Amino acid sequence: MTIDLEVPAKLETLSYQAHMAALHVLRPISRKYDRAEHTYPAELDALAELIVQANAAQAGLNLSEAAAQPAATAPQGNVNGRNLASLVGLIEMCWGDAGLMLTMPKQGLGQAAISAVGTAEQLERFGGRWAAMAITEPEAGSDSAAIRTTAVLDGEEYVLNGEKIYVTSGDRAELMVVWATLDPSAGRGAIKPFVVERDNPGLKLERLEHKLGIRASDTANFVLDNCRVPRGNLLGSAEISGTREGFAGAMQTFDNTRPMVAGMAVGVARAAIERTRELLDEAGVTIDYDRPLTCQSAAAAEFVRLEAELEAARLLTMKAAWMADNRMPNTVAASIAKAKAGRVATDIALRCVALCGAAGYGEDELLEKWARDAKILDIFEGTQQIQLLVIARGLLGKRSSELR
Repeated sequence: MTIDLEVPAKLETLSYQAHMAALHVLRPISRKYDRAEHTYPAELDALAELIVQANAAQAGLNLSEAAAQPAATAPQGNVNGRNLASLVGLIEMCWGDAGLMLTMPKQGLGQAAISAVGTAEQLERFGGRWAAMAITEPEAGSDSAAIRTTAVLDGEEYVLNGEKIYVTSGDRAELMVVWATLDPSAGRGAIKPFVVERDNPGLKLERLEHKLGIRASDTANFVLDNCRVPRGNLLGSAEISGTREGFAGAMQTFDNTRPMVAGMAVGVARAAIERTRELLDEAGVTIDYDRPLTCQSAAAAEFVRLEAELEAARLLTMKAAWMADNRMPNTVAASIAKAKAGRVATDIALRCVALCGAAGYGEDELLEKWARDAKILDIFEGTQQIQLLVIARGLLGKRSSELR
């Protein structure tokens, strides 16, 4: 099986549509909602429906079909499916605005968890709804296995108690996928995901965070106070074991979503690179790809190096998503892509601000905003340090208990 790391022909229409949406809808309102933090962008409602339909049509795969295909069954031939389609759209949309993309209705990280570990019935019931992911806690940031939120079975309901922080789109989403433990003494095998309706009276919004970047996206903190959910809202099996329905399901979710976050980083970095090239051209800086960097200006040499870093991040990201579509183990590849793209996006955005001088630092340009937005892409879905740890464990064949 071979891989071509260019945009597949069948996804070119999706890429074009997403780029046009980013150019004509997201870019014009980018600064507006950066300043109006916590204000919902009503302009996104109509756009969201079009994007969801385009993604489904171009990927040729819906949630029910994904659930019907056994995870152990390798597809025949080369598959460019939903992961690659989502990635292509994300890169373009985040070229427009990462914060606005994150607050787009009818998507969210929670849907990735539902898709990864939900039953066919749960996929039918919850699929297509706006679902946020609630896994991080005050005492369990990067260490997701240290979750303290509890879930106790009471008749036909589970009672959840605990606290969740940094829930992206938590206030606006229809559903929240809350990770809780059935037995704190049983370790990772007891950690399970539960679907909680946003209007559940036991799910109490504590505060919305004020943030450095992606300010159009709401980031919420919640308290679960005797939050009762139906027994059937536990995703997957209630058995306490090492199966994929437990904590391994969370990790499988990250295998699918980390390439997506890497794609977001690629989109932001590409936006900064392209605008910087335009400003350098206006300033008379010549970039000659046929001459050695040592024979060009410092600004030109720096710009070419940044372009190379961006291309490396893009290729690693495409590879990780392609592996997911082709049912290949991609834990290490997903973390490599996330680590590379997250760091590269931050470095590129800051260097582009420096290269453009006063133009890059002022609010007349979006460069300073992209520099603020980029940082979160190196943090959420696992920090740079966590990605390097996952990569090391994978390459050395070590368990988490052996390499911390």
